Amino acid sequence: MQIAKDKVVAIDYTLKDEEGSVLDTSEGKEPLAYLHGSGNIIPGLEKALEGKNLGEEVSVHIPPEEAYGERRDDLTQVVPRSLFQGVDELQVGMQFQAQAEGGEQIVTITGIDGDEITVDANHPMAGVPLNFDVKVVDVREATDEEKEHGHAH
Repeated sequence: MQIAKDKVVAIDYTLKDEEGSVLDTSEGKEPLAYLHGSGNIIPGLEKALEGKNLGEEVSVHIPPEEAYGERRDDLTQVVPRSLFQGVDELQVGMQFQAQAEGGEQIVTITGIDGDEITVDANHPMAGVPLNFDVKVVDVREATDEEKEHGHAH
């Protein structure tokens, strides 16, 4: 069965950066299952898997604009420490949910200077080209419920 819209696909994958360092992998875990055509995975990977069959392997280089987007400087800002009420000790790298115009988003603390906290709402992999090695381990028809919910169950 070919990968196409509304198919549930399971993949084994290894994600590497430009230097070949492993950023993420399904090795030793369950395969990643997703509903093809529903935006469950990054666009560049979904496009590369379109039309592939069970057992096929693909290696694909995905530029930032087809992954997590380019880094945006306007998503970094300095905010007062008072916004972090109830958190005793702040550290660079901590992540928090913040209310934004488009709803909630995750921000990462990237700097601390006294009472001035620099936060970044870019995805941690924004601006990063990604390299995937993928093996298709299952392809099946999605159930009506999966199609309705927009993800694999």
